Amino acid sequence: MGEGQYRIDDGVAKRLEELDNEAVAALERGDEDELDSCIDAIWKAVKEQGTLLPDDEIATSDAIVPPSDLTLEETRELLSEHGLIPDLPS
Repeated sequence: MGEGQYRIDDGVAKRLEELDNEAVAALERGDEDELDSCIDAIWKAVKEQGTLLPDDEIATSDAIVPPSDLTLEETRELLSEHGLIPDLPS
């Protein structure tokens, strides 16, 4: 959200799904610190292992990573049946 668009490969997508599952579990437990940690880890993986698209290239996004400073309630509003990050196409 506001950090640009990244292209990721299948290996990164798999790791993001694992982190997403951990984030959902933290959210369900009401563990805001763990949730924030998971979202920060998602961001780190995307930024370090993804490829930032040029500003003039607009692509359809398969997922939007929320900021980690959201409250539990704000994060719950973003949550879908697929977690924070929907299952990415393989």
